[in-house]
Amino acid sequence: MKRVIKVAGFGLPLMLAVAGFFSSPAAAQGPATVPVIVAETAAPIIVGAVKPKPKNTGLDKFEGFVMHANSAQITVRAKGNDMAIRTFPLSQAASDKMQKIIDRGGYQYGDKVTVYYVPATSQAIKFKGKPSKPI
Repeated sequence: MKRVIKVAGFGLPLMLAVAGFFSSPAAAQGPATVPVIVAETAAPIIVGAVKPKPKNTGLDKFEGFVMHANSAQITVRAKGNDMAIRTFPLSQAASDKMQKIIDRGGYQYGDKVTVYYVPATSQAIKFKGKPSKPI
């Protein structure tokens, strides 16, 4: 055991000295020269950009089913949530449109509608939906 320790104690420093003597000195790398390839530039490919649909600014959308509608307001139950029921007072333009629909039979319970409204006042500016045939 003592012999192994003596050989290792003498051999390890000797191996490090020999490795340092035969190794190349450290030096900084020079800049790599890259040949410049000149190619003809092709004409750019023009791709038509996708233009988003114009959205009525400031209006939110509420989709659902009619519970009650008259010329002054519309009450709608949300499409995905049966517990969400909203009543929207109608603007003058929407009220005129609703009166024309009421004259032809009006909205019935369960008709699908989309109401566009001002979030601050919950006033319906316009609405879309096909009224069903009157009973």
